Amino acid sequence: MEYNNDEIMEYMREEDVKFIRLAFCDVFGKQKNISVMPDELPRAFRYGIAFDASAIAGFGDEARSDLFLHPDPATLTVLPWRPEHGRVVRMLSDITYPDGRTFECDTRALLKKAVAEAAEKGFRFSFGAEQEFYLFKTDESGYSSKIPCDNAGYMDIAPEDRGENVRREICLTLEQMGVRPESSHHEEGPGQNEIDFRFSDPLTAADQAGLFQTVVRTVSHRNGYSADFSARPLENAPGNGFHINLSLSGPSRKEDFSCMIAGLLDRIREITVFLNPTENSYERLGRNKAPGYVTWSKENRSQLVRIPAAEGEYRRIELRSPDPCANPYLAFTLIIRAALYGVENRLALPAPADFNLYAADPDGVSAFRKLPSSLAEARDAAKASSFVRRFVPAPIVDAYCEG
Repeated sequence: MEYNNDEIMEYMREEDVKFIRLAFCDVFGKQKNISVMPDELPRAFRYGIAFDASAIAGFGDEARSDLFLHPDPATLTVLPWRPEHGRVVRMLSDITYPDGRTFECDTRALLKKAVAEAAEKGFRFSFGAEQEFYLFKTDESGYSSKIPCDNAGYMDIAPEDRGENVRREICLTLEQMGVRPESSHHEEGPGQNEIDFRFSDPLTAADQAGLFQTVVRTVSHRNGYSADFSARPLENAPGNGFHINLSLSGPSRKEDFSCMIAGLLDRIREITVFLNPTENSYERLGRNKAPGYVTWSKENRSQLVRIPAAEGEYRRIELRSPDPCANPYLAFTLIIRAALYGVENRLALPAPADFNLYAADPDGVSAFRKLPSSLAEARDAAKASSFVRRFVPAPIVDAYCEG
């Protein structure tokens, strides 16, 4: 539900709200917030709330450390795990310099800009996210033991699947917050789970992806587990994917669909560091259904880009390389930019790879480009890319590539 500033203030009084979390994320997508009391909201709406940017990853140093948070009323949501009386709510925030200019490292603002420019050209994107995570038992101090909560497999049921009640609580909590998950199930790894979301506009999908991880971690902790979203938490088990489904509507949709895929394939190596930002990310790629080559096919889960079996408004592509450590705002921004690059330049789609890449012999895959096999290789590809430099501010590129 969307509110204006006056309605927000009335809501605070009527619903006994005592704390407002002004939320944002750093350039790597890590969730941050500052809490204010309701009496501070008028100031927040008019002037913003100052914070020390030098303490946030990728936001700069002590020389120019003052930035301001401006709450977005449209993102108001109650945190249902907090007390009923003396409620706590959350609003996502825009980030500006003291003079009101948009902060260039605000990745949510980067996504807004990409969506707006696509709309100016007559194109509208829809995104749906699928995130995987492990549930580990916790030790006596409440920290992850790296012992999975169960030994169940793909789509197994209780009692083998011990994450069923946790997933149920996660979905119900999200529903209370205005987010509607599409489906959930046990994944292939021991203690591994997946929850999928319905299609929505890119900004809403990115907002929900960040909220999802917060809810999963909170609910898991309340149930005595630790949620792990890292790319490959266990050495001998499948990694966690952040599979991104997207569709495009525009002036000539059928032809543009192929060009969109071609654009992603053409630019994927250059943007991989932003989709797979950790050393651990490259322990996942090329293993257990995670792609290792720059390929596409229909219904084939060994590919980088898969076209699921669906028609009409449900026709979409699935990008399978990203992992949950990616900043969703930055990831969606670059996916949109790469897709538009393909459409605007009328790139031709290469032939599909209609075979199992994991079972192919070396000669069978020698013609295909590989995704970066290490973080260093991905960083080098991004640093050398004029495409990346065009759409990603230099401080963000440096944060990802100079670490």
